[in-house]
Amino acid sequence: MAKCMAVNAGSSSLKYKLFEMPEEKVLCSGLAERIGHEDGIFTIKFNDQKIVKTLPLPDHSVAVDLLLKALVEYGIVKSLDEISCVGHRVVQGGKYFSHSVDFDEDTEAKITKLIPLDPLHAPAHLTGFHAFKDALPNVPEIAVFDTAFHQTMEPEDYVYPIPYEMTEKYDCRRYGAHGTSHQYLANKAIKDYFQGKKDTRIITAHIGSGASLAAIKDGKCVATSMGLTPLGGVMMGTRSGDLDPSIMDHLCTCTGKDVHEMYDIFNKKSGFLGVSGVSNDTRDVEEEALKGNERCILAIKLFARTVANFIGQYFVRLGGADMIIFSAGMGENAPLFREAILRDVEEALGLSIDYELNAKIRGVETVLSKPESKIKVVVIPTDEEVMIARDCYERIEK
Repeated sequence: MAKCMAVNAGSSSLKYKLFEMPEEKVLCSGLAERIGHEDGIFTIKFNDQKIVKTLPLPDHSVAVDLLLKALVEYGIVKSLDEISCVGHRVVQGGKYFSHSVDFDEDTEAKITKLIPLDPLHAPAHLTGFHAFKDALPNVPEIAVFDTAFHQTMEPEDYVYPIPYEMTEKYDCRRYGAHGTSHQYLANKAIKDYFQGKKDTRIITAHIGSGASLAAIKDGKCVATSMGLTPLGGVMMGTRSGDLDPSIMDHLCTCTGKDVHEMYDIFNKKSGFLGVSGVSNDTRDVEEEALKGNERCILAIKLFARTVANFIGQYFVRLGGADMIIFSAGMGENAPLFREAILRDVEEALGLSIDYELNAKIRGVETVLSKPESKIKVVVIPTDEEVMIARDCYERIEK
């Protein structure tokens, strides 16, 4: 047996889950948030208990130290020596990584090179890595990449139609994201619904504040919606998703803003927030839409249409589909959004959906389609952390 820690370090947060492996038993989970503030919040859950503390969290090192002390203080481990491995979620692996690797100096150097492709997440991942390295210098660490699962795409699925020398020189291509989630969903579907059958065609919709879809054939990704960065693909909480490239030039000319300012708007002020004018939180948008707010209604319809378009595209790319999976924040917990998407594709794809059942489902694995549906439609809660723990355990068992 081994205790493996799965870590997701954000710019001002540290999400974690400790597993007993190979049983995949969750020993504790939690979150340190508002890192860098005097009123930081540390949460830990274990044995049906939840402890929340508000205290200064000046940096990630303090958050890690607080977590490790809590593990011993609350008897989750007798000693920190029980921790066998720490696995870190890393959003962008670029062309370098097609699988999880030891988080060593070479890995760190390559992630550092990729910061321009992921300026929001990559520095935070490196900060989290160093914080655990300093606290647990003798414990192996691994990097698990969101982009790795998508490395099986063919060139015609990831190359952009720009001058090819730019593709090669600047590594400008589609990388995708959420790969750990898409892989988990596909693996679980193949195991639980297809009894390990290899020739499957699955469309996964990881739709939350950040959202992406993937077309998965025989367990391998053949296409995904996010692009060079997480800005591409479908509309999201604050991100625009795919745009006509000329919009950048047009709006810069109209507003007098430079490309950096406009890029920031596309990333942080667009999507649900930009269209609705209300919030990036879809719960707020839904609430206002039900009151008749026309921009919120438009935001929901626009989001549903962009997701539906990718589902249709991937149905063609796969030559059909055996299953459509909804997951992540909206996919698991927002019946109205699922219904809006499914209404857009049901006629074309021959779906038959139990919408009364759909309206009741939040966060529970459920088959939404009726037996006569040509494609099975399922809600499956994702678990990126267990995928990280599995890779940790595989590394230490070698």
